[in-house]
Amino acid sequence: MRVPNVRVIDADGAMLGVLPTREAQRMAQQQGLDLVEVSPHAEPPVCKIMDFGKFRYDEGMKRKQARKTQQRQVIKEVKFHANVDAHDLETKLRKTREFLAEGNKVKLTLAYRGRENAHKDLGFELMQRIIKELESVAVCEQQPRLLGRLLGCLLAPRPQKPSKGGGGGGGKRPEPAAAAPKPPAEAPVSQPPAPAAPPAAPPAAPVPPPAAPGQPDAVAPA
Repeated sequence: MRVPNVRVIDADGAMLGVLPTREAQRMAQQQGLDLVEVSPHAEPPVCKIMDFGKFRYDEGMKRKQARKTQQRQVIKEVKFHANVDAHDLETKLRKTREFLAEGNKVKLTLAYRGRENAHKDLGFELMQRIIKELESVAVCEQQPRLLGRLLGCLLAPRPQKPSKGGGGGGGKRPEPAAAAPKPPAEAPVSQPPAPAAPPAAPPAAPVPPPAAPGQPDAVAPA
């Protein structure tokens, strides 16, 4: 780098501010990393401390993934003649439908041979009939055009319309079912009265304590 100062971003993404270029390079070397210029047209240029080898690998993987996900549309060509028979024409139509179902455009080419050049209107009629036959799956991007002995047109897949069903919320919601009527409450059952308790027994007479040995028994007074 020939610029005296650069704006430095460290490996963690934190902005370190504007530093002399030599100091920024020394910081990157101390961490075992590289000082990579990520925005050369800024004033001053913006550099980031990173592993340059890993950075190149990640960028390559991103480009490869982008190429995989990018949808490539190919133009297929189906050729036939003005006096094509019905069986051959049906085969050409089936092949054209397959190309359209794969998302490809289809170029229809009709070639005039010999005395067919004197009846070019027959070729136009056949081409319009084919377009009409395929209108459910294709749109005509280029109308039939005559170039010398060749009559051609270009078909593209017809965009699919989104289905009206599903959870769009446009239909009426079903009304909740009416609750079932509750059964009438049963009357309480009366219980028979409990039997009366028997009368309490009279208290027992006190028992005198036993007499000591050698003493006469005590006689209760009359």
